[in-house]
Amino acid sequence: MSVSLFLSADGTPIHAAVSGQGPPLLLIHGTSADHTRWNGVRAELESSFTVHAMDRRGRGGSGDSTDYSITREFHDVAAVIATLGHDALVLGHSYGAICALEASLLAPPAKLVLYEPPIRTGDAAAPDMLVAALDALLEAGDRDGVVATFLREVVRMPPAELDVLRGLPAWEGRVRAAHTLPRELRASNAYVFDPARFAELRVPTLVLAGGASPPYFRNAADAVVAALPDARLAILPDQQHAAMDTARELFLREVTSFLG
Repeated sequence: MSVSLFLSADGTPIHAAVSGQGPPLLLIHGTSADHTRWNGVRAELESSFTVHAMDRRGRGGSGDSTDYSITREFHDVAAVIATLGHDALVLGHSYGAICALEASLLAPPAKLVLYEPPIRTGDAAAPDMLVAALDALLEAGDRDGVVATFLREVVRMPPAELDVLRGLPAWEGRVRAAHTLPRELRASNAYVFDPARFAELRVPTLVLAGGASPPYFRNAADAVVAALPDARLAILPDQQHAAMDTARELFLREVTSFLG
């Protein structure tokens, strides 16, 4: 495995772990994670693709800025796509899926996979009181509690699924990135998805949604599919927000068959 550094529009270095052989595949993790969240499926992806698992700003080997905005994240991803070239394939999960979608307007990839982007179609998934509670946990130094509370209360992850994530090596990276959680929840709540902006985005897109996920994830997935000219929805039966951990074969089958 090697390391690549990409320079974002504001000069922030973006780190990616690189491995495998084949067309370039950019993996973009969600909130409370870093590039290691893909470790469970990485070996299989490496057999078909040159995998670039990036650390979004504020974690891992990537830099950060004091004036955070979600727009900076869009430009981070676009900078990586532009460097990888026109044949780049992109897979974004959760908050990373919003970043991938918006970055595609700046630097269109060859194909795009979006797994449950938390686009707001109704009430906020993380009310202000909950975000304030996460701030308080951070202030108290309970970084593990920040991550666990987010997964229970926002993602609505069942206890058994949360136990699976706790047992993975990537949990340590989630805890290290706990300080980025409140800012990303505020940004996600404020983000406005405007379907008209994507009317000309003709990138072939697969939108994944868990069959057992909370309704707001399915509503968001439906909104994205309706907005994009070349998009289709795939439901992962009996899964929620982390099928790459809880149903790896199913997840890989959907992703690799679409990416070709």
